[in-house]
Amino acid sequence: MQNKPGSPVRYALDEWPPLGKAILFGVQWAAIAVPSIIILGHVVASLDFAEPIRQTPYLQKLFVLSAVTTLVQVLAGHRLPLVAGPATVLLIAVIASRSFPPDEIYTSVGIGGGMLAVLALTGLFAQVRKLFTDRVIATVLLLIALTLTPMILRLLVAQESGIPPLWNLLFGLALIIGMFVFHRWLPGIWKSTLVVWTMVLSSLLYLLLFPTATRLTFRAGAWMSFDFLADVNPRPGLNVGVLFSFLVCYIALAVNDLGSIQSMNRLLDLQDTDRRIFRGITVTGILNVLAGCLGVVGPVDYSLSPGVVTATGCASRYTLIPAVVIIAMIGLSPSMISFLGGVPSVVVGCVLLYILTSQIAAGLSVAVQGKVFQFEDGLVIGLPVLLGTIIAFLPADVLDSFPMVLKPLLGNGFVVGTVTAFVLDRAVFPSH
Repeated sequence: MQNKPGSPVRYALDEWPPLGKAILFGVQWAAIAVPSIIILGHVVASLDFAEPIRQTPYLQKLFVLSAVTTLVQVLAGHRLPLVAGPATVLLIAVIASRSFPPDEIYTSVGIGGGMLAVLALTGLFAQVRKLFTDRVIATVLLLIALTLTPMILRLLVAQESGIPPLWNLLFGLALIIGMFVFHRWLPGIWKSTLVVWTMVLSSLLYLLLFPTATRLTFRAGAWMSFDFLADVNPRPGLNVGVLFSFLVCYIALAVNDLGSIQSMNRLLDLQDTDRRIFRGITVTGILNVLAGCLGVVGPVDYSLSPGVVTATGCASRYTLIPAVVIIAMIGLSPSMISFLGGVPSVVVGCVLLYILTSQIAAGLSVAVQGKVFQFEDGLVIGLPVLLGTIIAFLPADVLDSFPMVLKPLLGNGFVVGTVTAFVLDRAVFPSH
């Protein structure tokens, strides 16, 4: 494949850049992927395990799985320069189901991945895609961001070794505003790697301002270990409510994956788009089955990848191979994982807030693209988003009063909002 006139890339999809440049591009890809893996992995691991030492194997599995997913996709799946990592939408399902045993949660992850692979292999995914009109897609993107706001709030005001919540909140407000100022003015790859520099510099600044905050510490451990492979999900458990909650989230994950692949297809002006979509979603489903067996959140292709290609001018899929090596090496090192996982909670919350803001921007863009926005469109989007946000903020004692079979459904703001969007879009205010 050769570059076309006017193409924004210097290295084409199937082209090998010089070794030095390939490694440099790979480091940039890794720098973009690692923060997302750390942030989402830290949040989920802290839900499953209170002790940091027990969180390390979880993060190791997440890093290795992300590396494997990216490698398989690049070489045999969609074969596009897309980096993979843990899916934000599955984080919502895990949070909503946190009162249920991990066996039931990760069995649902595996089943959801299997369903996704079957939909792709049988061609049924094409029918499912029809349910996702622009209004529903916009609602899903908004729900992903807004239903995670209670967790972000807890991260922003979390007490770090006795630091008052007010100081954490003020630090977080200054940090998030600073991130958007730099987002406005930083060029190219500096903007794409803003999350990396934010995590490093803001963590050091936090320790300078609050020396008693000891969360960011280096815990001695093995530089390389494969012990995490024994920490799997050996006892399958099934809860119908938890499973249905995850299945709804997996439909949204499929749309997320589809959007990432289609964006790259359009950017590179590729012709065999249907085959790439079929292979990509199939691989995503299979690797989510593996995630369920390992007991971690399943992976998805990240939608920020087209922006990285535009910023770097490199569309070669082979430059992700050095990134895969770096991500895998981090995953194999408990010492490196424990160090990276020590970022202060307020920094984690701010970075996640920054990332999810792009979800809101994407949702609003989808809602108004290529048409006149009608009042009914606002109703179809508005009610599900409000309902989902209300459910997300329900007090724990209210959720505990729900029947166990309904708790993972009615207690999941994303599921309630998505189902409401389907009903409004299809039955109440159908599109014309």
